[in-house]
Amino acid sequence: MDYDDILPAYDRAADHWAATRNRALFEVGALTVALAGQIGAQVLDLGCGTGVPIAQWFMQQGCAVTGVDGAEAMLRHFRGNLPQAKAVLADMRGLALGGRFDVIVAWDSFFHLSRDDQRAMFPVFAAHAAPDARLLLTTGPADSDAIGRVGDEPVIHASLSPDAYRALFAAHGFRVLWFRAQDPEFHGHSVWLAQRSGGMA
Repeated sequence: MDYDDILPAYDRAADHWAATRNRALFEVGALTVALAGQIGAQVLDLGCGTGVPIAQWFMQQGCAVTGVDGAEAMLRHFRGNLPQAKAVLADMRGLALGGRFDVIVAWDSFFHLSRDDQRAMFPVFAAHAAPDARLLLTTGPADSDAIGRVGDEPVIHASLSPDAYRALFAAHGFRVLWFRAQDPEFHGHSVWLAQRSGGMA
């Protein structure tokens, strides 16, 4: 399969995903640290899917959420679940919303991009990050490729090495706060939390 098959796969699997996605909010420890107690934060959820439970949690904390997804069927669920959130149908690659956000999340979405497209996302992250913004994303634990499934649909994952990610964060004005590889708290996800340097353009 190819990386360009990802969005059509999620379109086809949207109803299944909406019915079966884990809603236990095992991600809450990472979301809480990313939000860092901010009130009324502007949150950008890249690959937002149906909005439940991650975007929903941010809205429950009083945040203004913008959800971006390139799968139209997923975004229909998002709009239905979170009518007060802003929903944007777009591929995250090359995204240019013209706004800055206090928290940027790409949970289980960024790792569906090819290695080159992942590298190219770091200027996109930087362009949408307010000073001191926090960036939360999941990758693989090491340089690797893997095939997963969304419903009956196979989907490809890719990852750079942790050192490569650290270099990309640094080159685009982000300081890594932590990297937790295959963390049991997050059901085996490998999670990065980084912060944009304050006052950067």
